[in-house]
Amino acid sequence: MTVRLLVARVFQQDTLNFALTNRLPRRLATRFMGWFSKIERPVIRELSIAVWRFFCDVDLSEAKKTRFVSLHDCFIRELKEGSRPLDHSPNALVSPCDAIVGTCGQISGTELMQVKGSRYELEDLLADRELAESYRGGCYVTLRLTAGMYHRFHAPHDCLVEQITHIWGDAWNVNPVALRRVERLYCKNERVIMRTALQVGGHRVTLVPVAAILVAGIRLRFLELILDPRRYSSPPIQCRAVFRKGQEMGWFEHGSTIIVLAPQGFDVSANVRSGATIRMGEALMRLGATLRRA
Repeated sequence: MTVRLLVARVFQQDTLNFALTNRLPRRLATRFMGWFSKIERPVIRELSIAVWRFFCDVDLSEAKKTRFVSLHDCFIRELKEGSRPLDHSPNALVSPCDAIVGTCGQISGTELMQVKGSRYELEDLLADRELAESYRGGCYVTLRLTAGMYHRFHAPHDCLVEQITHIWGDAWNVNPVALRRVERLYCKNERVIMRTALQVGGHRVTLVPVAAILVAGIRLRFLELILDPRRYSSPPIQCRAVFRKGQEMGWFEHGSTIIVLAPQGFDVSANVRSGATIRMGEALMRLGATLRRA
């Protein structure tokens, strides 16, 4: 049995997996990883990238650069032009990132499913009752980025980012084991609420990037600050950042989860189902009628 297979079998044991990925100082471990990953010494860089690639399925063939100054530089890599074709259908919202689809479907009132048998309230996630109510009966998709995936995220449609809210929180792992054991996990972790308005139709779509252990730190290309676990919650930031469908919006300094919320009238695309892998640019949701300019 290979070392990789042995480690995989160990991590398949729920109790041990949960202990190894959560029963340690989550904040301290996250800050250490943030510091260590940015070390630019060649030996540390090569060894850390090699260990990462050994335990994770990492494809660097699509990366724009072939050499990296640090593990962090490799982790937040950009892709070659054309690596992620877009679904240009005017009624399609595309996936903002590469991910494994978690729970998805219609929003039950204002409740979302974390895992089968466990739900959480939109108001708890968004910390905004009015915003939560605007998605009553709407549609959602939870997108989980694994460690080896491409970690930049992009606009799901031509849109205007109107407001950013940074909510300080914990750094629980967001893997399936933790999601089964920790109630309302997404509502406890650090996250950013990105409120957008589509440039056609005016529909409001919200993206919620959620941080996790070792992967906190969210960078938005249009803001001159890094949203990281050392900063506490701040008042909403008003902005008017315009994006085209598929244009890069930002990246996780390490990676985690994005929850996409759309109002009534949208449905999850036929290709999207729990457990499936989706790539940035593929159809994620569709509006029942073609989007028209307001």
